[in-house]
Amino acid sequence: MATETTTLGGGCFWCIEAVFQEMAGVESIISGYMGGRVSDPTYQEVCLGGTEHVEVVQVTFDTETCSFREILAVFFTIHDPTTWDRQGNDEGSQYRSVIFYHTETQKQQGAEVMRDLEMAGVYADRVVTQLRPAEHFWPAEGYHQNYYRTHANESYCLFVVGPKVKKFRDKFAAKRRES
Repeated sequence: MATETTTLGGGCFWCIEAVFQEMAGVESIISGYMGGRVSDPTYQEVCLGGTEHVEVVQVTFDTETCSFREILAVFFTIHDPTTWDRQGNDEGSQYRSVIFYHTETQKQQGAEVMRDLEMAGVYADRVVTQLRPAEHFWPAEGYHQNYYRTHANESYCLFVVGPKVKKFRDKFAAKRRES
């Protein structure tokens, strides 16, 4: 098995984590922080916006089961890549849309996918997703890991995370992990 890792930010990490946990070929997902200027940030520090970190998920996937482009297809379906520092009601730099690439191939493919989305007119507005080299990854506190699975009935999960999971299930049924 050949694995690859990428780190993605597209709003609250609970949403992205919940979707990729259901994708075939994804070996692990860790919610955390990347791109900031403070060592070992806390959730509270990141939420206040002064650390410059982004809420991200670090996704390790089996390249024989799913490709980086397939990871990006899901990523660009489950969040709005046209809003700067915002996803729905979540607002702040920690919620920006960003691909932290780990290889030059990821950088190239990320740029190609964003260009293709723009050229196809998939979104009414311009894609503002950043494409940045991966930096030090700080895992989020334990209570953020597997959040949707352990808090599915909380209002944020019902009204924000759940619809993203449903969108994935509907659009990418063939890419779902077998139970």
